[in-house]
Amino acid sequence: MVKTWGDHILKRRLESALDQHEVAKLLGCDTTTVHNWERNLSQPQLRLIPRIVEFLGYEPPFVQPATLGEKLLEYRKARGITQKELACKIGIDPTTLSRLERNQGKRFFQNVLKKVNDFLREHS
Repeated sequence: MVKTWGDHILKRRLESALDQHEVAKLLGCDTTTVHNWERNLSQPQLRLIPRIVEFLGYEPPFVQPATLGEKLLEYRKARGITQKELACKIGIDPTTLSRLERNQGKRFFQNVLKKVNDFLREHS
């Protein structure tokens, strides 16, 4: 069953009759990295996710994010951007974004939650 990034990469590589070296070259990493992903020894770095999605031709249907923090994290991962970059786009402090992503139990001001929800609604 295809569950992880590595599983998806391996499946696509085999379907395309490519070797690990060719995939590594396409994705801008080294062969050992692809090997480790395919054996689920490591996960792709955030910055490589957009290239991997392009290589796959789809975004893997992992578990759907349930909380606002999970949605923010998934949004960032899919685009390969940092917390600081996303916080700037939304118009909130990076520390606030970090706390939201970690689903910390602290209360947030309604205007912050509105900005975040509006942003996700417009950009998802």
